[in-house]
Amino acid sequence: MAITKSAKKAIRQNKTRKAHNLIYVNKIKKLVKEAKTLVMQKKSKEAHELLPKVFQAFDKAAKVGVIKKNNASRHKSRLARAIGKISN
Repeated sequence: MAITKSAKKAIRQNKTRKAHNLIYVNKIKKLVKEAKTLVMQKKSKEAHELLPKVFQAFDKAAKVGVIKKNNASRHKSRLARAIGKISN
């Protein structure tokens, strides 16, 4: 358990930051799961319509530091490639 004043403050900050970061992580997970479901069902049109929302969520999370920029780029690329395969 934290003893010093600064350690107690750090615990409070971590709790707040974790709650803030979870908002971004959960949104990304929800959108990616939805997109993968559409890919599995071979619904190309719906998947293409969802793609900008997924990209926006990844970019925002990378911008605020929840995930790294290359991590976001990698996931965006893989998802776009998967959607591209079903549209052929």
